[in-house]
Amino acid sequence: MLIALQLGVTYLKGEIPMEIGYLQKLQIFGLYQNTLSGSIPASLFNISSLQILTIVDCQLSGSLPLNVGQGTPNLQEIYLGMNNLSGLFPASISNASKLIALDLSNNSFSGSIPDSLSKLEFLQLLQLGQNKLIDQNPSSELTFLTSLTRCRNLRELVIGPNPLNGILPASIGNFSSSLRIFSAPWCKLSGIIPEEIGNLTNVIIISLFDNDLTGFIPKTVRGLQKLQRFLIQSNMISGTIPDEICSLQNIGDLSVRQNKISGPLPSCLGNLTSLRNLYLASNRLNSSLPESLWSLQDLLILDAASNSFSGVLSPIIGNLKAITKIELSYNDFSGMIPSMMGGLQKLINFSLSHNRIDGPIPESSGKLLSLEFLDLSYNNLTGEIPKSLEALVYLRYLNVSFNKLSGEIPSGGPFANFTNQSFVSNHALCGVSRLQVPPCQVKSPRRARRKRVLFSILYSLLGITSVFVALAVGFLILRRRRNRNEPSGLTDQVSSMRAYERVSYYELQQATNGFSTDNLLGIGSFSKVYKGIKDGMTFAVKVFNLELEGAFKSFDTECEILRNLRHRNLTKVITSCSNSKFKALILEYMPNGTLDKWLHSHDLFLDMLHRLDIMIDVASALDYLHNGYSEPVVHCDLKPSNILLDHNMVGHLSDFGIAKLLGAEDSSRQTKTIGTIGYIAPEYGQDGLVSTSCDVYSFGIVMMETFTRRRPSDEMFTGDLSLKQWVNNSLPSGVTQLVDADLMRPKKEPLNAEMQCLVSVMELALSCTSLSPDARINMKEALLALNKIRLQLVTTKLNIEVRLNPESSLQ
Repeated sequence: MLIALQLGVTYLKGEIPMEIGYLQKLQIFGLYQNTLSGSIPASLFNISSLQILTIVDCQLSGSLPLNVGQGTPNLQEIYLGMNNLSGLFPASISNASKLIALDLSNNSFSGSIPDSLSKLEFLQLLQLGQNKLIDQNPSSELTFLTSLTRCRNLRELVIGPNPLNGILPASIGNFSSSLRIFSAPWCKLSGIIPEEIGNLTNVIIISLFDNDLTGFIPKTVRGLQKLQRFLIQSNMISGTIPDEICSLQNIGDLSVRQNKISGPLPSCLGNLTSLRNLYLASNRLNSSLPESLWSLQDLLILDAASNSFSGVLSPIIGNLKAITKIELSYNDFSGMIPSMMGGLQKLINFSLSHNRIDGPIPESSGKLLSLEFLDLSYNNLTGEIPKSLEALVYLRYLNVSFNKLSGEIPSGGPFANFTNQSFVSNHALCGVSRLQVPPCQVKSPRRARRKRVLFSILYSLLGITSVFVALAVGFLILRRRRNRNEPSGLTDQVSSMRAYERVSYYELQQATNGFSTDNLLGIGSFSKVYKGIKDGMTFAVKVFNLELEGAFKSFDTECEILRNLRHRNLTKVITSCSNSKFKALILEYMPNGTLDKWLHSHDLFLDMLHRLDIMIDVASALDYLHNGYSEPVVHCDLKPSNILLDHNMVGHLSDFGIAKLLGAEDSSRQTKTIGTIGYIAPEYGQDGLVSTSCDVYSFGIVMMETFTRRRPSDEMFTGDLSLKQWVNNSLPSGVTQLVDADLMRPKKEPLNAEMQCLVSVMELALSCTSLSPDARINMKEALLALNKIRLQLVTTKLNIEVRLNPESSLQ
């Protein structure tokens, strides 16, 4: 009688038994991320009731039965990606006439893609990438694409990478208006981009990179009004970039690099205000960069390297407030580096090498506080290397070689890590011997004599003030002695923390038993967390992996934010250990681990009230971050694994590695750092815009997961179905389908009170996850609503208890 069997991430091994075919009522069968062997049993494809088949990332091999699809007339979705399946593409799959989704990607299927797929009139998703599929007639038009245009519901078509070795037919313009994604990279495509591509009026992604396409960018691209990503890099496309490209008002990513495109850039590019990433490198583009380009305040990446651009860099380059990468090397730029560059606070990578830039390196370069990569080599730069560059704590790569720089090489900050290769062929530079430059001249005797006179004056002044210093020290000693006799309270706690203020790497190594895996508590994006014990005190040690890009910034962000925050539901930082090769935070130890562990472990259980209390704890922390601090703080990565539970099961919000401080006048900020997929708000994931509303959205998703015990990445959520959509579709009548089965365990009292609580919580979660940030409630309102829900639950339970057992209740 079994109708659904889902075994995702259960660490299964061995083969799938052929007896699975005996489950003749089975409608859903799911395997995901297991280490299986053998092939998919043919008996599985004889279950006529089967509707959804998911066997993803399970290391299965072998081929599919030749009659696949004939015994499964009700099959709607097939997901077999990321395995080792091989053999010919099964043409009989078109017999599953109700098929909506077919994903065979990341396998080793061979042969041609059959034209019979055109019979699948309901097909919406077809993913065949990363296989060994070829076209029936190499070097001719891809006939299967022509046949697929009959699938009038097709939304997503991914056919690359595959060695198709064919030509894009003009018939691709006949795809219906439902098509949103057309992806064919690494397919050995030749010929031109057909002009008919402009008929795809609703497509949002066209990906044709790494092929052998020739010809021009067709002017008909103006018809792609909804296009967001146009990726045609690494081909042999020539001609110019047509002005019609400026009609794409929704374009976010435009990549034409590594082609043979020539001529100037259209001046109208500055009108594409949605543009985030512009890749122009390795072409034959010339003339100067259009002035309008510098007005794109939301542009994140500008890569125009290896062209023939000339002229000077505009002083209004400082308008690119969101830019993270500017790559202009191997061109013919001249003039000076604009001092306005110092306003690019988010710039990480800046390269101007192999140009004709002259003049000094601007002193304002020291304000590029996010800079990690700076290459100014092979130019005509003069003057000294600004000492202000010592403030660039994230700078890992510097190259100013082959210029005409002079003076002393700075030694502070990141300069302690640079080698002589950063400074070669600047004959007037001087500094320390390890940089293989001459030592700088000693200052003149007259200047030294002047310094001695100044020191003697200072010593005289110090003698006059020594009496006052002695009196002040005496006063402090008396006050300290008096304070020793006062009650300890908070003072004891502070003293215990001060005992660890100067904790060393050696002490942490001892406390964690050499950072042993036995003491490993968890792993994050930039760090690992260990349990440590020293002098009877247990604490957590968060060790940052400095080899990862962004780890330095993550450590500094946590230090900057947590040093001033004080709240019972935030993880407390005791101290830190930091040097150039090791960075760690010493945190308050949470013996009950993460909320994620309690939700998704089979041997742990949280009742309704516990889950509600933890959500109130998290809401209290977020309300403090958003409204209780001088500058609003956005956590940016709220999820159950970042919610820690102390010995009393009180929730504490942790991991502020990508958090953002909003200025008093800012309601949002642009960022390139993205939190965890599934929990992040749409505007955060798509445009990199973070605000307190983003945390509210994540909080809504966490509430849904807490009471349903379904992750947003659960394999049941495919296509248009998401955790949020599932919850929305199930309320209020289907609430029992949502609730975590463990909460439905037999109880003495009726479940009505808890079901009503769950309905209220889910409705609140939906209010937090509105598509528009302006439509979401704020954390103060969410906290108030949760407290009200808790009060109603406790009051109702108490009334039930009184009715069922009045005597004990009175006692």
